[in-house]
Amino acid sequence: MPEQTSKKYTSGARRRQCFLERAWEAAELTLPFILPRNGDQDSDLPTPYQSIGARGVNSLSSKFLLTLFPPNSPFMKFQIDDFMLEELNAQRAPVEEGLSSMERAISNEVDAKAMRVPLNEVLRHLVITGNCVVYVNPENKLRVFHLDQFCVRRDPQGEVLEIIVKEEMSRELYRDVFGSNPPKDSGDSSEGTEKPLDLYTVVRRKDKKIHVHQEVNNQKIPKTDSKFPVEKSPWLALRYNAIDGEDYGRGFVEEYLGDLQAAESLNRSILEGTAAAAKVIFLVKPNGTTKMKSVVAANLSVRQGNPDDVGVIQIEKFNDFRVARETLEAIERRLSSAFLLLEGVQRDAERVTAEEIRVMAQEIDTSKGGVYTLLSHELQLPLVKRIQASLERQKKLPKLPEGTVEPVIITGFEALGRGNDANKMATFVQTLTNTLGPEATAQYINISDFAKRLGVGFGIDMKGLVKSQDEVQQEQQQAAQQQQQAEILKAATPNAVTQGGEAIRENQQNVQQ
Repeated sequence: MPEQTSKKYTSGARRRQCFLERAWEAAELTLPFILPRNGDQDSDLPTPYQSIGARGVNSLSSKFLLTLFPPNSPFMKFQIDDFMLEELNAQRAPVEEGLSSMERAISNEVDAKAMRVPLNEVLRHLVITGNCVVYVNPENKLRVFHLDQFCVRRDPQGEVLEIIVKEEMSRELYRDVFGSNPPKDSGDSSEGTEKPLDLYTVVRRKDKKIHVHQEVNNQKIPKTDSKFPVEKSPWLALRYNAIDGEDYGRGFVEEYLGDLQAAESLNRSILEGTAAAAKVIFLVKPNGTTKMKSVVAANLSVRQGNPDDVGVIQIEKFNDFRVARETLEAIERRLSSAFLLLEGVQRDAERVTAEEIRVMAQEIDTSKGGVYTLLSHELQLPLVKRIQASLERQKKLPKLPEGTVEPVIITGFEALGRGNDANKMATFVQTLTNTLGPEATAQYINISDFAKRLGVGFGIDMKGLVKSQDEVQQEQQQAAQQQQQAEILKAATPNAVTQGGEAIRENQQNVQQ
């Protein structure tokens, strides 16, 4: 008899607990509402004493979102098989035009369904907790499940074997969604109040298919069975860092958890010490001549007393506060650099050029190439294939033969590689111009090919932007012809004027005679 889903989820939750503890710690130091401890949404959330964690997470997730899913630009392209392209060599232009329209259709679907809103939440979860599950419904709407809502098992290669998602559902919602009453053994609690239902969604990989069904109280709900091809599964189990042999990923914040905890502790100590130092207490000698009423008198009052009888409590901790502050500033600089904040990129100097900041920011951004690779494999590519399958089912895209056209991600790590190539080419041509001169560079460099490669490296659509060699030659020939005609006309104009003058004089002489 197969193991019940509720027991399997409980067993998986025990294996997940160590990852969940680290995720709670990371969330409490950055954005506590991302993953409340023990899933309690009604209790008060902890308030961090520092803001570098929240600013860093928002900055890093926004940069990932703009890099992986740039607005007004496709983040993938459809690449046709070379052998198929050779067969369609005579129809190359129509094929490329059709593939370009498919790319625009998928990009428009991402914009129309406002997918960037849940995708921003996904990237926040990945940066903080390192894990989340995304469900793409038939209408291409995304739903995000947190780490405390699912269990996952993977094979040694890291591919998903099973996902179990647990949700709480009321009876009214169950009737609205499934159109029937819940199972009988899910009665009320002992206090007489209605007991919420535990809804389990089971996703299993079996026979190169993804099988999905839902259960309540270990009873399968009718008409919830479905299956999908593995590459077009609507259930995506995402990780920030893939660790060999572990079912769950590790978040970016966990890598710098020590610095965040130190910044939290130092900020709290400095704030509490500053509050204590700001507190003013006057002391009066018990055997002095000054009375306490004179000390607490109103402003500009005149009282009798001796100033030597009055003293103020002071905290002689200035040097200690300075050491704590310098340590805190060093930690914040490290965290700013890690989270790609501007103050972490700019060095501490009087004059810092914009080019220097750009180069340092690009070097730091390039260090995230491994993350882009994993996200393109587990998030971007499956999302494209799922949207493509949905649009094909809705007949908004043509159904292509299997294996002829494949989507290729062109943002993230791929964009970093193209950007590096573009910078290398620009530096090469600039060095060549400075060394040999502009005439020699123009003589030996193919300007049209260089412009196209540079545009592709920067991710610009070069279709119709750069003139071909034939177009340039035609324009040069037309310009030469126009110049020749202008010279002929210029040379003919004095002769015509001279001949006209002679004709006028002859005419006048004839009139006189």
